[in-house]
Amino acid sequence: MRFQLSDDQRALRAGVRELLARRFDREALRAAVGRPGLDRALWRELGAAGFFALRLPEVRGGVGLGLPEAVLVFEEAGRVLLPGPLIATHLAAGTVPGAAEGETVVAAPDGGGLLEWRDAADVVLGEGEGRPGPGEDEGCGPGEAVALRSVDPLTPLHRVRARGAPDPVAVLLTAAEQLGTATRACELAVEHARTREQFGRPIGAFQAVQHLCADLLARVETARAALYAAAVTADPADIAAARLLADEAAVRGARDCLQVHGGMGFTWESDVHLLLKRAWVRARRAGGGADAEELLARELLSGAGR
Repeated sequence: MRFQLSDDQRALRAGVRELLARRFDREALRAAVGRPGLDRALWRELGAAGFFALRLPEVRGGVGLGLPEAVLVFEEAGRVLLPGPLIATHLAAGTVPGAAEGETVVAAPDGGGLLEWRDAADVVLGEGEGRPGPGEDEGCGPGEAVALRSVDPLTPLHRVRARGAPDPVAVLLTAAEQLGTATRACELAVEHARTREQFGRPIGAFQAVQHLCADLLARVETARAALYAAAVTADPADIAAARLLADEAAVRGARDCLQVHGGMGFTWESDVHLLLKRAWVRARRAGGGADAEELLARELLSGAGR
């Protein structure tokens, strides 16, 4: 079976990339790091472009597209490290007034006990609901949110009560963001390998660096194939596999990108550490990859018995 993007899907991806290049380029990213906070003007512009209403039916004022298109859009958001509770607001479109248009910022617990962008949101869904689960932080009482120190300067975090299984669509869109970040790490690594010189030639001429870049690309394309397939099938096991592969591509990809950059990659002036920090935070959403691993294990065990 072959999964090829349609002309409309390619145009959608190109349009979103163009919008983000204009409104959230590297300079804007660095400005956001220096002055953390949600850019409400950008949020409304995303709403006007249909970012949040992408899967809302046209009869309800949405764009009327599906999961494959949403994956492409969130992949582009992950590529530029676009901040904010994007997934929560997207999922709330059509339910919370103003979410589809970008007028209302919505945050929601991820199911595993993490809540992003709580203090910047106009509406926080489900905070304090549910019962404590195994391994939950006993310091979080009903309705209580405990601020956490986030490794990512652009993702403020709170710990809340765990609320059970995460939304599969949220898991899929998280994987899409991770793929976008992994893609950007691969691009930065290859660009640096081509332009940085040591001993009179580009470092990309050295076999060790070539292997790092090849591994980066292999992980990205493997995760991409799994993600696009999961967007078509919407099967829970496919989504779980896509999430695990995308997490690995983003986290290991950012680490390998750091290695390609050498000491420069660890400096504040480099963007590589921002990729790694965001990938780390996303990899902890919805309890990390443990839920996905257990789901796949159950699928494998049930299949072995047939």
